[in-house]
Amino acid sequence: MIKFTKMHGLGNDFVVIDAINQNISLTSGQIKFIADRNFGIGCDQLLLVEKPVNTNADFKYRIFNADGSEVAQCGNGARCFARFVRDKKLSTKDKITVDTDSGQLILTFDNDDLITVNMGVPRHLPKEIPLATEQQALSYKLSVNHTEIVFGAVSMGNPHAVITVKNINTEPVAKIGEALESHAFFPERANIGFMQIINRQHIKLRVYERGAAETLACGSGACAAVVIGIEQKQLDQENITVELPGGQLEINWAGPGQAVFMKGPAKSVFEGQIEL
Repeated sequence: MIKFTKMHGLGNDFVVIDAINQNISLTSGQIKFIADRNFGIGCDQLLLVEKPVNTNADFKYRIFNADGSEVAQCGNGARCFARFVRDKKLSTKDKITVDTDSGQLILTFDNDDLITVNMGVPRHLPKEIPLATEQQALSYKLSVNHTEIVFGAVSMGNPHAVITVKNINTEPVAKIGEALESHAFFPERANIGFMQIINRQHIKLRVYERGAAETLACGSGACAAVVIGIEQKQLDQENITVELPGGQLEINWAGPGQAVFMKGPAKSVFEGQIEL
């Protein structure tokens, strides 16, 4: 039997498992079963809390999509990770450092019970995102379903494309998102964000996530959208409100070479055990 906690960050939901005090070895098929909303527990991603790799870290953070694939970053998951280790008394620190496959994250508990994640410095080189091009650009163009799509691209530890739209409610997010997510231009697939600018400190966002389809919120996607919006001179640099279907995040980025900070909630829903 495996003990788990069901959690969510603005409706982006997770199954979180303590892999320090349990012997956990999951196959891709078992992860897909756990994530299945009809036959399993149901989640966008499964998160594992493991022992750290580096001596300066408190834990290692691993993320698996609903399709069983492992990815290196998930911002909403990072906040749930922090809430989990505190609730389970695995750490009492107000600031924890976690190893990920894309580097280290610093997670901080704020006085208002929200959690701030230092998401690191965004990366723009095509080989870092990665993109199937050698030329870095402020925006890229692809033809999808006989329509030309213009987007910015950035890595927040995972690849993101961000499309600026007039109204996210009328955009064919599923159709365009599915076509772009697995386009050959993105060798490791990509998360596709649809951003509507409300004003210079407020955007609306929907994200079609690789391996999970559209979710109610995407933390790294919110960071990516703000970075692209600032670079394209559509947004200011501080206290950007990102309005997602599941709720709001606050994003701050001081500009090139600086880390992106994301602030938002994380909630536990229920606990249980599952036999695989």
